Amino acid sequence: MSSTARRGAVWSLVAWIAGVLFVLPVLWMVLTSLHSEQDAATNPPSPGAALTLQGYREFFGAGTGVSPWPPLLNSLTASVMSTLLVLVLAVPAAYALSIKPVRKWSDVLFFFLSTKMLPVVAGLLPVYLIAEHLAMLDNIWLLVILYTSMNLPIAVWMMRSFLAEVPVEILEAAAIDGARLPTTLVRIVAPVAMPGIAATALISFIFSWNELLFARVLTGVVAGTAPVFLTSFVTSQGLFLAKVCAAATCISLPVLIAGFAAQDKLVQGLSLGAVK
Repeated sequence: MSSTARRGAVWSLVAWIAGVLFVLPVLWMVLTSLHSEQDAATNPPSPGAALTLQGYREFFGAGTGVSPWPPLLNSLTASVMSTLLVLVLAVPAAYALSIKPVRKWSDVLFFFLSTKMLPVVAGLLPVYLIAEHLAMLDNIWLLVILYTSMNLPIAVWMMRSFLAEVPVEILEAAAIDGARLPTTLVRIVAPVAMPGIAATALISFIFSWNELLFARVLTGVVAGTAPVFLTSFVTSQGLFLAKVCAAATCISLPVLIAGFAAQDKLVQGLSLGAVK
């Protein structure tokens, strides 16, 4: 075996080990969710214990009467709507910063990045007071606005690198044919940069779906999201591990499904522009 083949084999083994280490906690969570509370609470845990769906039945309201569907629908609404708004705003902004660069575009990019330097908790009190003044507490559209503003800087940075790879010749040909800016963005830029758009949309969706701090403080009964609902399983009576793992598994499924469905676009998008 040549040295190149040996190095390839070693790096393949390292990749498999890293993959197993990342997946193992998720598999352990799923396995724990299929145990009874008594078996899940043993120390050390007993992976060979009998399997049961009791944790999932309790998550879906069996014996408690508390339905998880309103929080799940709230999370879906906030995540999907904010992701759509992010794409609508980020694609034209990235177009202006890459294909048709504005003056001092590097300063604009730094401004976008500087908005992520402030810790989220530092802006919590001002946002709460503004939402209270506008009577928007416990309102799902407040989360849509906040998630859009939180994800937009990252989306602009990502989309700029993606759109910078669009061949200029195609845009020049479209301009010669008389295509206006909206037509250029929708019918030319979007299809070419679709892997990057898919990657940006998936990351924005994941960030919105997993956000807890703002949702925990700014919502209540009506607009509570899935992560907020997950915290309700930690009670004064203790931590019901099997039930929490079942809830975490169910709440993680939409993100996992979206990731698997768009994995080819995600890989293409994240690697776009990596090699000049």
